[in-house]
Amino acid sequence: MQRKRYYYLIKIQFLGYRLHGWQKQPNQKTVEGLVTKTLRWAMPEAKFKILGSSRTDAMVSAQESAFELFLDNEPLEDLDEFLKVFNLNLPQDIRALAVQEVDSKFNIIQHPKIKEYAYLFSFGEKNHPFCAPMMANLIMDLDIAKMKEAARLFEGTHNFRNYCVRVSENSKFEREINRAEITDNDLFSASFFPEKTYVFHVHGEGFLRHQVRLMMGALIQVGKGELSLEQIQQSLTGVPELQMDYIAPASGLILNKVGFKDL
Repeated sequence: MQRKRYYYLIKIQFLGYRLHGWQKQPNQKTVEGLVTKTLRWAMPEAKFKILGSSRTDAMVSAQESAFELFLDNEPLEDLDEFLKVFNLNLPQDIRALAVQEVDSKFNIIQHPKIKEYAYLFSFGEKNHPFCAPMMANLIMDLDIAKMKEAARLFEGTHNFRNYCVRVSENSKFEREINRAEITDNDLFSASFFPEKTYVFHVHGEGFLRHQVRLMMGALIQVGKGELSLEQIQQSLTGVPELQMDYIAPASGLILNKVGFKDL
């Protein structure tokens, strides 16, 4: 008798500061590992597996991420009750936002989607220590106006060969960026935040390894006067002599939203 399989899309958010990224690793606390452990506790008799939409790096957080749950034999009887039990058992720095059933044609990796990243930062003075889990504190003088100008150069379709690490022969370097912009921070607030904070917004369908953090690193170098606007433009043609090597701190990067088309 052929087994019956059920499919669910689950949205989650997490603070990545103490975690070693999404992917399960031996002897490390990861989002995938903690989610899997919690599901085993919430559904002790179930046979299942999960697949994440994004492999975030260590210390990277998510305002909204997602994973697909593949559940064999028996479906979830009550989605609201499942969400309640799941959240009750998840650690405090991970929260499930929503769950919906999808069909077997849905593929969380291949399904068309838009990922929205936000890089939260401040510069100048030393921040309150409570800012550390989600904000990069750049203790230096930066030309923020020049950085804003440079950020706009990333918009459109470009060759991002110079903005990634650990490439493979199958890597696709041509990527389209729908939005690349530095704005005043209006996404997150706290009483201990400095008076002025900023967000680098980056939206696109897919990103290379460390791409957003290397883009932010290049903007920091522009702000310090170490890179020009012309060099940023040239780097987006893929010329190898302009490989970026300044990776901005991970704690400032937040996966702000994963939007799946037609869902």
